[in-house]
Amino acid sequence: MMTLIILFIVAFFAGIQNALAGGGSFLTLPALMFTGLDARAANITSTVALFPGQITTGFAGRKNVSDLPQLSFKALFIISFLGGIIGAILLLATPISLFEALVPWLVLFATLVFLWGSFFRKIDENSKTLSRNKTILSQIVISIYGGYFGGGIGILMLAALTIAGLAVRKAGATKNVLAGVINASAVFIFLFSNEVAWTQVAVAGIAAIAGGQVGAFALQKVNEKALRICIITLGFCLTIGLFMKTNNSF
Repeated sequence: MMTLIILFIVAFFAGIQNALAGGGSFLTLPALMFTGLDARAANITSTVALFPGQITTGFAGRKNVSDLPQLSFKALFIISFLGGIIGAILLLATPISLFEALVPWLVLFATLVFLWGSFFRKIDENSKTLSRNKTILSQIVISIYGGYFGGGIGILMLAALTIAGLAVRKAGATKNVLAGVINASAVFIFLFSNEVAWTQVAVAGIAAIAGGQVGAFALQKVNEKALRICIITLGFCLTIGLFMKTNNSF
């Protein structure tokens, strides 16, 4: 019983974290393993559990969802859905140990890109954003990764969407919806497996929905500069934690 109470509390904060910058699965994954699940089952269960919260979070912030200058939101939606399916199939077919070793580097890279885009990139009439093809490629890669493992997906999408030309608040709302799309396709695949722990899904899912609503409200009210600083700080904290987790696994 105590393990489920801890899971509920952790999942609530994971819902807030997903709404603000992503990475909520890095909170729920160890909490789910604490309830007795192995890493693979915990990862799959985490995806299913956080899915309802991501849908409600995306719906709450839907007014700020926006097209990119070079690509429509509809195109991003389709890319995200297909990429999530591919990633989920890969997860069920392959071990995740190698990909887990790459995750800290991916989150570190995305955080540095977001830091550069937020405070060091010069914005003027001649400033350039990602081309259409590079934007499509980045969303394909992020979507496949999201369906496969998913941790840090918010940091990756925030980096890509801001570099592609969106203001941070619109990028935050847009990535929330796209994260929900990616997880929807992954969840559809995972439902055909036998690795979903439904008791843990119920506990974590309810908590994540509540946390997601708190996070969505904060996303609308937080000062944009302060939001950027919080996202960058979170990114570096995630990176440090992931490197520590990777080193401890060897």
